[in-house]
Amino acid sequence: MAKNSSALCRLRQDYIRLKKDPVPFISAEPLPNNILEWHYIVRGPESSPYHGGLYHGKLKFPAEFPFKPPSIYMITPNGRFKTNTRLCLSISDFHPDTWNPAWSVGTILTGLLSFMEMREMVVNREKNSKSQQPLEYNNNHSLHLKYGNTSTVSSMLATAVVAVGFAFFALTVKYVIKSINYE
Repeated sequence: MAKNSSALCRLRQDYIRLKKDPVPFISAEPLPNNILEWHYIVRGPESSPYHGGLYHGKLKFPAEFPFKPPSIYMITPNGRFKTNTRLCLSISDFHPDTWNPAWSVGTILTGLLSFMEMREMVVNREKNSKSQQPLEYNNNHSLHLKYGNTSTVSSMLATAVVAVGFAFFALTVKYVIKSINYE
């Protein structure tokens, strides 16, 4: 029960923090009768292929949150993620070994938006380089890189830069959370 109460406390804090400092292009609210399930709406950013779109999804937090990651679902068809299916993301329960307990609801939502846009950046870069299909998608719409050409290497480098940036962001969030707790 102690873990459950820490999850509730943490999610309440995250909700207050999101109200004070919302994530750009995303609105999120917990269900009124269940703070462990949140629904979000992503408004497509102007500079993205999602511009003008509204994309609904949900986050399902385990009772052990923040020590265990949430399940993330996209409900609205969007061309990036399979709908009504747990998303295979490094910030979700699909990859619990990459989860960081310092990540907040805001961090998760920011990461989700980054993953949505990252695919489009890679696809656009590949179209512009006129390479011979270094990318392929499986039935789950997951991106796979083929090796052997320089545009693939640059795509992998771009992905690595995004991942390092996300890790830096997570460390910054962790520092801020620690600072808030000491005050």
